[in-house]
Amino acid sequence: MARNEQLIRQHKLLQALERVRFGGTLAELRDSLVEDLGLSSLHTRTLRRDIEALQSAGIDIVTEDLQRGKVWKLGPNAKHAYTITATATELVALSLGRELLAPLSGTFIGQGINSFWNRVQEEVPESVWQHYERCRQTLFITGTPSKNYENHQGFLKTLERCVVQHRWCQIEYSSLQRETNARRIAPRAIVFYNSSLYVIAHEDKSASAPRHWKLDRISSVVALDEYFSPSDEDFHNYLDSGIGIFAAKGTTIYHIRLSSAAAKWVAEEPWHPRQELELRADGSGLLKVPAHHDMEVIPRVLGFCSNAEVLEPSSCRKAMIELLRDMVAIYDAND
Repeated sequence: MARNEQLIRQHKLLQALERVRFGGTLAELRDSLVEDLGLSSLHTRTLRRDIEALQSAGIDIVTEDLQRGKVWKLGPNAKHAYTITATATELVALSLGRELLAPLSGTFIGQGINSFWNRVQEEVPESVWQHYERCRQTLFITGTPSKNYENHQGFLKTLERCVVQHRWCQIEYSSLQRETNARRIAPRAIVFYNSSLYVIAHEDKSASAPRHWKLDRISSVVALDEYFSPSDEDFHNYLDSGIGIFAAKGTTIYHIRLSSAAAKWVAEEPWHPRQELELRADGSGLLKVPAHHDMEVIPRVLGFCSNAEVLEPSSCRKAMIELLRDMVAIYDAND
């Protein structure tokens, strides 16, 4: 069984326990999970193991014998652990974090953040809240796009169910180059990158490498009655191997010459955790950075104009030359 399947199911179980003030029987909790995750069945033994896993993680789940049978519910320690005390500094930090994660408002994470923020507002003293409001007049978040996925909640729920169940689904998908058409995919994970959500999925049974599908371009999702056997891919390592969200087999190390000004900028704003920046006596530098695709690198190099030059691989350098020639031709034609 995939580890993420267990974690998602246990998270849904915790949500179910939070909803039932007087607890729920194993059958009631099982039915709630079956409905939330769209499962065909779920054995109570599995549910017991999930409860034990949550208890081992330190969550206070207790049992009580009622007329309708034994029920499981959150114990008093769990409720006590949720008591909120916050300083103005912590409120400012939380508020800024909420703004950065605004695109997640259509997901269960976004819903949890908003629910927690509402409880914070109810609990903190008025004096702390007034100080917080004054602090917020001097600290701002800008440069992040104003977007969210509230209108995609149905799509996200279906995709999450297909990830958990290892189930094929059909999506209506459009791209910048192609009109909307039907695609059959096997979703493996959902990724938040650069204020957008992406689905990591194999397109068909013969595809060897997964692709990334931007949620904004999905107009419908239908779960199919077909299932796939998931591989043991580590998507954390997979995503960390390149600069952006492009998908490909393996990575290529790009060599980029930087002027002294560009080298200082890249040292302050790294492109990748595993980049290597070799500085020279005159302040210029050689950047070595892993990427999956030329288009993860080219826009960044163009942003530095003549202060950056692609040296390797030769295929990327040739692509840069062709692109620059096309740009010059456009400007010459309209001069």
